[in-house]
Amino acid sequence: MDKPPIDLQAAQALAVAVGAALFARDPASQALGMQIAEMRPGYARMTMTIRADMLNGHQSCHGGFIFTLADSAFAFACNSHNINTVGAACTIDYLAPGRLGDVLTAEAVEQVQAGRSGVYDVAIRNQEGRTIALFRGKSHRVGGEVLSFSGLPV
Repeated sequence: MDKPPIDLQAAQALAVAVGAALFARDPASQALGMQIAEMRPGYARMTMTIRADMLNGHQSCHGGFIFTLADSAFAFACNSHNINTVGAACTIDYLAPGRLGDVLTAEAVEQVQAGRSGVYDVAIRNQEGRTIALFRGKSHRVGGEVLSFSGLPV
């Protein structure tokens, strides 16, 4: 039996609404100054400016902050379909340092969603387009919705 066509406009509106709801209840991402730059089904792009309190002893951005930006983008992308989803595993490769004042952008892209499991790749780049790190996250759908049909958080 054929599946009904996907309403792309509705899926996009849902992804944006889910992103806004998740961000509103995410004090960690807010405290680090992250912002949602774009949401789509299976996709999230988030930014964060490196502050002085994010620097390590080498005066580069502590890897934990870069990881957190990637992890947040991953979380927003994998929840964008409005099914409660958590991280199951992830890896990161650091390729270049982030410096004070750099604006980092994490772009999370769904590679596959099969049943309850998904795989997402996240590229973290600075404002010059230089790749700072590459992250891969594996997700697990735990059931329930981020937003109810009324558009309110569940």
